[in-house]
Amino acid sequence: MEFSFRLGKKLSQSFLHTNSGHFRPSPSGKLTQILQKSKNQSNALRVLDLITPKPTFTASHRQGHLRLIQGFLNSDSDQLSNPSSFSGSHSSIQFSNLFDELFDSRSVGSHSYPESFTIDASVISHVISSCGSKRDLRGGVQHHCAAIRSGLGANVYIGSSLISLYSKCSELENAYKVFDEMPVRNVVSWTAIISGFAQEWQVDVCLELFSEMRSSGSKPNDFTYASVLSACTGSGALGQGRCAHGQTIRMGFDSYVHIANALMSMYCKCGAVKDALYIFENLDGKDNVSWNSMIAGYAQHGLVLQAIDLFEEMKKRGVKPDAITLLGVLSSCRHAGLVKEGWHYFNSMVEEHGIQPELDHYSCIVDLLGRAGLLDEARDFIEKMPICPNAVIWGSLLSSCRVHGSVWIGIEAAESRLLMEPGCASTHVQLANLYASLGCWDEAARVRKLMKDKGIKTSPGFSWIEISNEVHRFRAEDSSNPRMIQIIGILDSLADHMVRLETSGCELQMQEEEDAS
Repeated sequence: MEFSFRLGKKLSQSFLHTNSGHFRPSPSGKLTQILQKSKNQSNALRVLDLITPKPTFTASHRQGHLRLIQGFLNSDSDQLSNPSSFSGSHSSIQFSNLFDELFDSRSVGSHSYPESFTIDASVISHVISSCGSKRDLRGGVQHHCAAIRSGLGANVYIGSSLISLYSKCSELENAYKVFDEMPVRNVVSWTAIISGFAQEWQVDVCLELFSEMRSSGSKPNDFTYASVLSACTGSGALGQGRCAHGQTIRMGFDSYVHIANALMSMYCKCGAVKDALYIFENLDGKDNVSWNSMIAGYAQHGLVLQAIDLFEEMKKRGVKPDAITLLGVLSSCRHAGLVKEGWHYFNSMVEEHGIQPELDHYSCIVDLLGRAGLLDEARDFIEKMPICPNAVIWGSLLSSCRVHGSVWIGIEAAESRLLMEPGCASTHVQLANLYASLGCWDEAARVRKLMKDKGIKTSPGFSWIEISNEVHRFRAEDSSNPRMIQIIGILDSLADHMVRLETSGCELQMQEEEDAS
């Protein structure tokens, strides 16, 4: 109970006082550096209603609720194995409501139920997992407190569910707090925290935690490796991804379909399309994710013919495409500027495959038309969409207008996007430039002043390069690298070399022309 009380006190302080809460220092310098950048809660989460005694509820009613909850667990066993389906089901809502009512009825020190009355840890674990699937942070915190009140705060299964909850709700600091306070950890706990950092593409932290996991004696499973590969995918860390691939082979996980899919995504993201294709061609039991990953990989690298050919082969083998499949095909058409083929595959979604287009599919068509310079057609397409366009669609049209010099449509797209994302700095800048190109200096100045008054500033984009299995990130005019002087020297040397090559090439061409004459 000492652990439960200590964790409960820290949890209450963290959520009821929005500016408090720091990580207990970790022995890892990189973990400490990343995890101390905490996000403050915008609104304090209140748990007083949960703690207030309500003695009118009898023990028999509580036991009835427990039986009902257990019935939901048994009847939805298939759904529970798939958290996404369970979280969206009607049973999940009833399950959470029953659990809420049960704990609202409990009171510390109440004599209306027997001392032996307890809540099974699996019940709390499942309901916390349900909150995580629904991104219900407030409900999850309440159930966290309920677990502590029941003396189950140190339970490893509940702790693992809490880590997943806070990670899915973008509360990575609190997820690590729970993990760091756990007296006992199992493979699920380690995998949950690694997965949480993988969602934020913190590959260095994931690998460090993975190393600590192996040192602790806990044996990684296939889901652990899938999380590590996901982190490598998001960070473009090809060398580290290859190391993880080698470990999956040694562990015998490389034949697992979801591991193979993760490997294909990683290799495609990191530019090693041939390696991804090798895995795809040698994979037995390909599922939709396998086909989609390879098609999307081709599309990402502009290999439009390969993407379309693979899609046609998928249909010949009787594999039914889904919305993600068609999104990959449309993306490949967009990158290659194949307007006719793009329209064909877009129209086939409903007519041939019975798939209703979503915003991402509409965005592909708008971008496809915009890149081809068909800006009027793109605008008409947006106006006739059966669903409301989002900021991405208007931003795509705006970018195309900037490339093709269509000022008035660009102004319309920029203003429409700002209605949805009033804090978007790049849209403000583009709108001001469009006004300036028309000579509307007052309007351009108004937009610039609006940015200044609201404190809107552009955020520079990052690039990265991997050297010796370490990813180095940098941005334009970045002088933070300690070897900046040497880097500038190499760049100047390369520039001089390029000038000499260009000069010698011109002299050679002139000599050839003189000889020919």
